[in-house]
Amino acid sequence: MPTLDFKGKQFIYGHHLTVPISTIEMDANKSFTCESDPSLNDNLIIHGDNLHALKALLPKYAGKIKCIYIDPPYNTGNENWIYNDKVNSPMMQAWLKKHSPVDNEDLERHDKWLCIMWPRLHLLHELLSSDGVIFISIDDNEVHRLRMLMDEIFGETNFVECFVWKKKGGAGNTEQLVGDIVEYVLMYARDITQLSTNRRIIENPKYPHKDEDGSYKLEGLLKTDEGMYKRETMKFPVQIPNTEAVALPPEGKRWTVGAITMRDLLRAHLLQFTHSKDGWTVKKKKYFDETDPDTGVYLNLLLEHGSLKVAKNEMVNLGFAREGFSTPKPLLLVKQLLRVICKPDDIVLDSFAGSGTTAHAVLALNKEDGGNRKFILVECENYADTITAERIRRVINGVENAKDETLRNGLGGSFTYCTLGEPIDEEGMLTSETLPSYEALAHYIAYTATGNALTAIAEQEDYCFGETNDLRFYLIYEPTLAFLESSASALDGEQAEQITKACKETGKKAYVYAPQKFVSQKELTDMGITFCQLPYNIHRIAE
Repeated sequence: MPTLDFKGKQFIYGHHLTVPISTIEMDANKSFTCESDPSLNDNLIIHGDNLHALKALLPKYAGKIKCIYIDPPYNTGNENWIYNDKVNSPMMQAWLKKHSPVDNEDLERHDKWLCIMWPRLHLLHELLSSDGVIFISIDDNEVHRLRMLMDEIFGETNFVECFVWKKKGGAGNTEQLVGDIVEYVLMYARDITQLSTNRRIIENPKYPHKDEDGSYKLEGLLKTDEGMYKRETMKFPVQIPNTEAVALPPEGKRWTVGAITMRDLLRAHLLQFTHSKDGWTVKKKKYFDETDPDTGVYLNLLLEHGSLKVAKNEMVNLGFAREGFSTPKPLLLVKQLLRVICKPDDIVLDSFAGSGTTAHAVLALNKEDGGNRKFILVECENYADTITAERIRRVINGVENAKDETLRNGLGGSFTYCTLGEPIDEEGMLTSETLPSYEALAHYIAYTATGNALTAIAEQEDYCFGETNDLRFYLIYEPTLAFLESSASALDGEQAEQITKACKETGKKAYVYAPQKFVSQKELTDMGITFCQLPYNIHRIAE
């Protein structure tokens, strides 16, 4: 397969592996919670560099994100974005000093853009579940390079689709020859063989009505009654339910179905009656059919899914200044993309969160179908609180003067606002005054040992914090030097026997992490326990 070469690739090729794993710190004052304290298990808005934030999410969310939507810089030459990744290479650092922020005068801006995307896409790939997908908004400046980058990282066979989104109605003043009215959304799967999309379209222009049985359209039941189509038997009256009135075809018209079929449609509640000054009109409901190939799949042409103007109006309706955020995405666009893949309990990640449209879309979908989707946003700019998080506070709480009744009443929900803490320092763990929490260290150990996030991590009475198909993990730890230096931090014989008993019942082996032990490894081996001394033995497990 052809691959894309670019300046700096050799320096950033494995950069995502060298980024340290930081802790995620909760900010209760900026969080929006109703009945409980902020929690890292809630929806998250993280203010911080997205490369480090993605690495910080790996211990808890590796392989668990069902859907990723990102809207990275398009690299138009007018955005003045800054490359600030701390790649440990003097040559790289000297190169990056030129033209920062990156602008239209920088002839190497495409190389720098690829350098910033490469490590982030690798981490996003690792966060996706095996049946997950990523959507990336992009325009003509980088779409061709992004395709090659994605083919190399995600695999060419995992390309799903390139959506074309109509972003505005016509050409602007800057276009001289051809009007630029579209952008693109690339869709890649983590593993296309495990991909399962939502075939049922909830908002399809062809099926604009909805009731408890699904989406439907109305079809007329009248036909011209003349020539070869003239049939007197098709001019029978139709009784209007719950009234004494009847509907008859107008002069020169007849019904398209016979009396028996009309009766069956009436009994199946598939007829809709409307009254006007001209009398009663009868139409047939036709529900969306998942098996219909013309409507049972999503189309890659997004013509009626909001525009740049609509997106800015949405921000204005939420009380923000029109120019407060220059390039928001419309709510309907992101909702439609999420509908392709997201089930009611999935996790959605956006690491270029911007104005917060992705979180708004998740909350709106949850409101529509009673789902429990979860969002994780990452935003590095200073407006993470004043725009990104503030928008979500408003849509949760309700916007007083909103035209939409649902938005006026509020979508409900909550989120925890976070920042990035210090990197977890293995060597300094036993001497540092700042120690990671039990949960943070447990996630870190599990991810380092297995390359995956464990299903549930919570400190148990016997210090068990999680398990895989064949292993149970234990962490004897409290985040204080007093505990770590005491005998309470050691694995003793009584604890070892309890662990052995629990493992025999489950048929699993045990890995126990602790600063010290009072039992020899020979005895522990006979008991089915592998002891890993903190902090030196946190590493990948061969099994």
